[in-house]
Amino acid sequence: MTRLESLKAALSQVLGERAVLSEAFGELTIVVSAADLPEIALTLRDDAALQFDTATDLCGVDYSQYGHGERTEPRFASVVHLLSVEKNWRLRVRTFAPDDEFPVVPTLFDIWPSLGWFERESFDLFGIVYEGHPDLRRILTDYGFVGHPFRKDFPIYGNVEMRYDPEQRRVVYQPVSIEPRENIPRVIREEGYGAGR
Repeated sequence: MTRLESLKAALSQVLGERAVLSEAFGELTIVVSAADLPEIALTLRDDAALQFDTATDLCGVDYSQYGHGERTEPRFASVVHLLSVEKNWRLRVRTFAPDDEFPVVPTLFDIWPSLGWFERESFDLFGIVYEGHPDLRRILTDYGFVGHPFRKDFPIYGNVEMRYDPEQRRVVYQPVSIEPRENIPRVIREEGYGAGR
């Protein structure tokens, strides 16, 4: 039995129907409901058959323009990558925020404290609120920043720009003054380019 098959069997035995398991590119992913996330995360960390003692990464995902068809799942997800040092296993855990307008998922900070800054980053860039996080505030953008820049509907040029005003002797914010434009490169090639070479 391979390591991946052993992990799949252990996850199925321990979690049962509480998690949807899938495999792609030699990695396992489980999808867990937001309501079950804290309990399942504790199980993943503490169960002797799993021992996922280390959280290596967490990110937000905006699925609003994902795939070619209509979305069936909610728009925002929080994805955490786990490692079991003892078992040498890796696992991806995906949780969808039930409300697209105000995405909220439980924090995993109490279980894996290393996720504190990652959850702040996901909150800052995607607007996903991690309920129960002890210090959920922006980490990469300015405190006065409007919106969440990694959302697919965020304007490419932003909402405001800042500049130094010499009269006021300070930095001021103003509406974006950049004119949106499309640059379509024009390719000119000599006749027969690439043929027979």
